Amino acid sequence: MNSFEDFNINRQLSQAVAGLGFDKPTPIQAEAFPVILSGRDVVGIAQTGTGKTLAYMLPVLQDLKFSKQEKPRVLVLVPTRELVLQVTEQIGRFSEGQNLRVLGVYGGVNINTQKIAAARGTDILVATPGRLYDLALSGSVQLNGISKLVIDEVDVMLDLGFRFQLKNIFELMPERRQNIMFSATMTEEVSALIDDFFTRPVRISIAVSGTPLHNIAQQCCAVPNFNTKVNLLTHLVSDRDEYRKVLVFVSNKKRADRLFEALEKKEIAETGIIHSNKTQSFRINAIRQFDQGNIRVLVTTDVMARGLDLDRITHVINFDTPEFPENYMHRIGRTGRAEQQGNSILFYTARETPAKEAIETLMSISIPVMEFPEGVAVSAELIPEERPRMAEVKQQRRSITVASGPAFHAKKEKNLKTNQGGSYKRELAKKYKKPKSKGDKNYYKHFKKK
Repeated sequence: MNSFEDFNINRQLSQAVAGLGFDKPTPIQAEAFPVILSGRDVVGIAQTGTGKTLAYMLPVLQDLKFSKQEKPRVLVLVPTRELVLQVTEQIGRFSEGQNLRVLGVYGGVNINTQKIAAARGTDILVATPGRLYDLALSGSVQLNGISKLVIDEVDVMLDLGFRFQLKNIFELMPERRQNIMFSATMTEEVSALIDDFFTRPVRISIAVSGTPLHNIAQQCCAVPNFNTKVNLLTHLVSDRDEYRKVLVFVSNKKRADRLFEALEKKEIAETGIIHSNKTQSFRINAIRQFDQGNIRVLVTTDVMARGLDLDRITHVINFDTPEFPENYMHRIGRTGRAEQQGNSILFYTARETPAKEAIETLMSISIPVMEFPEGVAVSAELIPEERPRMAEVKQQRRSITVASGPAFHAKKEKNLKTNQGGSYKRELAKKYKKPKSKGDKNYYKHFKKK
């Protein structure tokens, strides 16, 4: 299909798509549309940035008619709160003029507000698995009216530990429903989920994980340690004309905070940070400011490596080499979107060299090497994680010889006595040779002999 006109979509959808400036469908959109519209279960494997949201929502919206039903009819599950906001906004733009109700629910905010919103009724519910499960358990959201289930970035959900919630959510929905799943990677966990809950799904693979993105210029640079990485990053982003919108990925939240503080000390203006420990309002505001260009350099973890559609990112810098090579693909996919030219730079230390080589093996390429710039200071100062561990000094203990003997002193003679009971019992024992105990059937025989 060369244009959206070939889809024969209704007038409202056609106007919405044209209003968004889309004239030619991406490969995943062209292949997914007729299959999803047919009602079959679908599993799509496609890289981030290939237009997956429109790929599944266009046929869903085409098939969704007006209804006064209060229970949601379409459920879209995504892994993060940011994606809920993004997908909800996109669906609102796609469905403009169709009089459809769209609601997004996610954790980190007051659940009572979302209960009230759900009680008003909705047609399309976009949710994170954790918050949806909480709402379903409370009875605020009923899923027995769901006819179409969409799971986007399912591999991320499983990585985040949402398997329990997903399986329980499936049990709350009707068995007769259409299942639509999109993932960037196909893992054993994803395959097991498909086998358990999908019915003969049609598989669509576009730009399978490991395929290099042709419109992204990639480079790598060997850097000895964290502080030298900070110096190199500071040097690069000081060129404001070249590095206009930079997303910097680090390995974890602690290093993200440390890097952000280091950049502040270097007085790098327009720098922001986002990771899962930040509050919801902080994260939303940081993404908005970055998307609008008010923040030029945004430090983040892999929480932003998937799905978020941020416009015109000029550079992705892998400050830390990702442990899993697939994550490198997702990170650099934040730039070079919508066929625009993108750029990525990978910093790696000697310890990170095997991870860098694993990336090159996955992509079947050798990442071009960027020369270490002159004038950038190589720091000898190491952060705690980089310092060699001190060898444990084992102190030799003196052996003390203790004379063997009894552990306690011998008891005095008076303390050797045991409790023999009262004199009355002792006299009976002497006379009858039997203890007087209740229930002893032989006791009374002694009296008969007398």
